[in-house]
Amino acid sequence: MSEQNMNKKGKANFKPAPKAKTAGRQPEKWFNVFLWIVAIIFAGFLIGLGSKIVADLPMISTESVELSDFVFDRPAYDALQQEKDHQIDAKRDIDHEWEQKKHELDNQQTTYATARESFENWLATRSVTEQSDQNPEVIKRTSELDELKAQEKALQSELSAIEKRQLDRRQAVENIERKITLMEADAMDGYNSHNNRTELQVFIYRLMITLPLLLLAGYLFKRYRHTNAWPFVWGFVFFALFAFFVELVPYLPNYGGYVRYGVGIIVTVVVGKYAIGAMNAYLERKRVEEALSSNERQQQMDYDEAHVKIGKGICPSCERSLDFSNTDLDFCPHCGIHLFEYCPNCTTRKSTFNHYCFKCGLASRAERLDEQVFTPANPNTPPTQI
Repeated sequence: MSEQNMNKKGKANFKPAPKAKTAGRQPEKWFNVFLWIVAIIFAGFLIGLGSKIVADLPMISTESVELSDFVFDRPAYDALQQEKDHQIDAKRDIDHEWEQKKHELDNQQTTYATARESFENWLATRSVTEQSDQNPEVIKRTSELDELKAQEKALQSELSAIEKRQLDRRQAVENIERKITLMEADAMDGYNSHNNRTELQVFIYRLMITLPLLLLAGYLFKRYRHTNAWPFVWGFVFFALFAFFVELVPYLPNYGGYVRYGVGIIVTVVVGKYAIGAMNAYLERKRVEEALSSNERQQQMDYDEAHVKIGKGICPSCERSLDFSNTDLDFCPHCGIHLFEYCPNCTTRKSTFNHYCFKCGLASRAERLDEQVFTPANPNTPPTQI
């Protein structure tokens, strides 16, 4: 036993073994999956509740505002609207009258065409030598056809008169609508200004609720995401992000699209700046880690994470790709961390990140006490004092 491991009274100093970490146990993985499901379900209920709260918030005013409320000469505007309604009602009555008269004309034309065809067939059956123009029956039938034709012409004249009245009413409605359109165009600026102010107030009301939720989510994420309550922290974070970036979007003021595009640019810049900062912080952290010794870096690494990276063929420290099939690879050629060593008991090549030798069971240096004496698996081998 070395002198460094003896105190002044001759007693051995025992260093406490570092806290053992799990090596990706299957039950632990399933528990983590279940807890993520709990986080998602918790976020779903919060999102549902938040959606109802945001939708039920007051809309500033329950009074309905129309474009006509901003017309300068409102009495004249109302008079034009009444006159327009009167003209439209009158035109509707004329349209009904036209339909009736058109139906009568169609029937009269059908009657005349049928009578004319019957008369021509009757003439064809008479003897060609007989004088038709002096026959009383021919004169009678011709007179009946003339009367039917006269009735058809009268109906056609009445229909034309109705169509003239239709045209007059339609032109009157168009003239009134033109005047109303001019008055509404003058009132459009005031109407749009009022709507923009209302949209902004509605947005601010909802922003006053969703923004504190987002800030609270950031605080919880920063302080408590590594605690036992992490599923609820992540659930609340999902809820806050959804409430701010999804629920708030329909109430975002438009202003011709300038606000939405502006917000999109700001969000993109913030996210990009955060990503750049995170990348620079990662590179700086790796630079500081690579300046440490191999043992110091191994002590700071997560046990499961190191094995996952080795399984993916990357260095646990600098995270560069390595060829772990090379049996001569004991150190990372990029950062110099110790990757493989030979067991001092059975001389088996093993990973320096393993807690125990996979062949003889010897504990790694981090797991052994300074004075521990290891009993090898082979009984013929004498005990080894570490």
